[in-house]
Amino acid sequence: MTAALARSWRGWLFPVAVLAAAELWFAFNPILSDTLAPPSKIARDGLAMLFDGSLLKATGQTLVSAAAGLLIGMVAGTAAGFAIGLIRTAERTAAWVVELLRPIPSVALIPLALLTFGYGYRMEYSVVSWATFWPFLILTHNALRQIDVRLIEVSRLMGFGPLKRIWKIMLPAAAPRLFTALRLSVGLALVVAVTVEIAANPQGLGLGLMRSQEELQPGRMLAYLIWLGVLGWAINYFLLLFEIRLFAHRTPHGGSTAP
Repeated sequence: MTAALARSWRGWLFPVAVLAAAELWFAFNPILSDTLAPPSKIARDGLAMLFDGSLLKATGQTLVSAAAGLLIGMVAGTAAGFAIGLIRTAERTAAWVVELLRPIPSVALIPLALLTFGYGYRMEYSVVSWATFWPFLILTHNALRQIDVRLIEVSRLMGFGPLKRIWKIMLPAAAPRLFTALRLSVGLALVVAVTVEIAANPQGLGLGLMRSQEELQPGRMLAYLIWLGVLGWAINYFLLLFEIRLFAHRTPHGGSTAP
């Protein structure tokens, strides 16, 4: 425990030193900049946005869009992955379609989504769900292909029907890959949601970033950027903790090590 704490503190030394050096540089070089701001100014602007509620409101809008799009992509991608993994005809038919559609960048769909849904949450949901659909489809398909055939044969001998076989055998076997897809897709959903807000849908953290840039307020803009980094790190950290505890029985000794 003591060694872990010591390693954690050592990891903070370099960022703290960089912040201190930046603060000193601005103190001795008092220049006005449209792109940079001292750490103290960034902290003041961030706290001001936090206390006036604008940061929390923007964060809520972005997280709602990211979460809803992620949920749609997760359900659709997992269902498609099971269908392709279980039905050989579907796998052969869908192979070229997947390879054709998967490389299309999610941001390239913004004009189409805008024409279809107009401004608002639905447009953002559609773009985020497209981006997160593919990790779930691919990892679910790969997980099903790696299931031991003997498990399937045993389930058939035990009289399991297709639905019970999926629930009792395939879903537990695919669960680690599905959680990996979730962790990958959460960060992707946040990135795509902010990108859509910057490019086409004026709301959330993306709108905050654009307004700060247009009003030449680098302190606020950098505060938004740092907040996005903290938000993404926190979500991934707690998902990783949950994954370790959820699949602790799969480790060699049934234990886990927190990150």
